[in-house]
Amino acid sequence: MSPTYKSPQISHTGVDHDNGYGQDAHELHDFYKTSEADRRDMLRMNKPQEMRRNFKFLTMFGFSVVLMASWETILATAPLGLLNGGTAGLLYTNLATWIGFIAVYASLGEQASMAPTSGGQYHWVSEFSPRWCQRFLSYIVGWLGVLGWQVGVAFASYLSATEIQGLAILNYPSYVPQNWHGTLIQICLLVICVFVNTFLAQRLHLVEGLALILHVCGFFAIMIPLWVLSPTAKSRDVWTTFSNPGWESTGLSCMIGTVASVAPLLGADAAAHMAEELQDASYTLPRILTLATVINGGLMFIMCITFCYVLGDGSALETSTNYPFIQIFYNSTGSFAAANAMTAIIIILSFFTAVTITAGSSRQLFAFARDGALPFSSWIAAVRPGFDVPVNAILVIFMGAAILSLINIGSSLAFSIITSLGTGTLTLSYIVTIAVVVWRKMAGKPLLPSRFNMGRAFGLFVNLVALGWLVVVLIFCFFPLFPDPLPADMNWAIAVWGGVIVFAIIYFLVWGRRAYDGPVEYVRKLD
Repeated sequence: MSPTYKSPQISHTGVDHDNGYGQDAHELHDFYKTSEADRRDMLRMNKPQEMRRNFKFLTMFGFSVVLMASWETILATAPLGLLNGGTAGLLYTNLATWIGFIAVYASLGEQASMAPTSGGQYHWVSEFSPRWCQRFLSYIVGWLGVLGWQVGVAFASYLSATEIQGLAILNYPSYVPQNWHGTLIQICLLVICVFVNTFLAQRLHLVEGLALILHVCGFFAIMIPLWVLSPTAKSRDVWTTFSNPGWESTGLSCMIGTVASVAPLLGADAAAHMAEELQDASYTLPRILTLATVINGGLMFIMCITFCYVLGDGSALETSTNYPFIQIFYNSTGSFAAANAMTAIIIILSFFTAVTITAGSSRQLFAFARDGALPFSSWIAAVRPGFDVPVNAILVIFMGAAILSLINIGSSLAFSIITSLGTGTLTLSYIVTIAVVVWRKMAGKPLLPSRFNMGRAFGLFVNLVALGWLVVVLIFCFFPLFPDPLPADMNWAIAVWGGVIVFAIIYFLVWGRRAYDGPVEYVRKLD
């Protein structure tokens, strides 16, 4: 069965002669802001250019950096690492996570240079996996991406909403927070995300540029007051104090606490899903993925060190705000105004993260629908003239996140379990994507030309490091936080994750294998 899009009319320039508005090929090049490399890549992949390439290196770099929100997120997740690992365990696993993800995104960047498409992982799997399993693996990875990014939008907006609640608790001790309050705030934030991604879509690259400035300036605006005003712990205590709530070994406890550092660096592949809106994507995209990870990981590590030094006696971990960093801001400055200002920076950047994830997830959904893989694919993949973005896909993402947010009203535990799927689903999609390239390299199979070529030997080494690290992450992201947990303390994400995999397989066998051929069936061989 053919995909839902129409193949472009081929000309010597590699694009349509006419787009229905009386524009010839040269005018279309200027309208969509495509480079010669972009046109060649889209022609080879047999994909029509439907969205303007408004992003350049700096603005897409801002997109990737803001989406990861590494130093902001580690402030929220650090308590998980302190529980399993202590300050020393948190710092060492944080450093290891940074190194591991540099290898991961360098590996994904290599593939993004070969095939810069909004489809990302599922497209690469379709092109590079063994012939006998191309369609099946590509379909499963596509569904993993759809579901992983869907819960990612829900989690990012939830984080912003509950941080707003935490700030209200700090300022008004009489306020009694309710789950439905957070859900209502979350849905309001999601509505704003839709507005920014539709009506301000042609200015999204400028929004991301401004967010990048706040991301960098905000880092110093928070770190400097903490170092200047907070009493700091002794270095010997910070770097040698481990915590183990009862696991067989401290090393195992530290590995379980790694999840605190994984979350801030997960998801940089969203930039790959914006590839069809990036100028000279095959060259720019892999460098953005790698550089963003290097810089974001560095900022995360520095902020993680800062958090451990200014934590004090640990009483902030019991704060009623539910976010120890908010309490630490107040304890350090002794001022509600200063704590409010510092927390507001985190909230604003968390919101920008939600905006960015909405954009990236909608492009992945759009691409998967464009290849005929979803129910109502033709509607989801439609790009409305004037908007030049997949509005319908954005609305689907909004509805999915809004529905997930309602779960929090009944049970915050159930909501946490579902949103934790993002780590497992995205990690598995990375594993499959990198594994098929490792197979090709080790089997001596040809690969497409890449403008981010790490060399066969070094590239394979980086791929293997990335693969090994991701397997570790996948295993430990499903561990409970405590040994011998009660049913309420179990990490039930593994059950839900397994259910998602089974659902995707059954859906493929019942419907997908007849409706989905995979992108590899439509690519062109160019001279």
